[in-house]
Amino acid sequence: MSTIPPRHPRTEELHQARWRKSSYSGGANDCVEIVHLGAHAAVRDSKDPGRSPVIISRSALDDLLRWYINGETRVG
Repeated sequence: MSTIPPRHPRTEELHQARWRKSSYSGGANDCVEIVHLGAHAAVRDSKDPGRSPVIISRSALDDLLRWYINGETRVG
């Protein structure tokens, strides 16, 4: 079994990726876009797609979405 972690996506992969926007955005460009890239996911601001996206593991994204969907969005 390999212990080498998966590599991060390359810049050209991010530029060529098919980014998806939430259906809740209403077309106002006030949301985030996401793309799945193998073992990673990238998230970017739809208002400024030229900025560097946040790259996270798919498992971290799954945990974040599960946390949000379960209503755990309140702090304190």
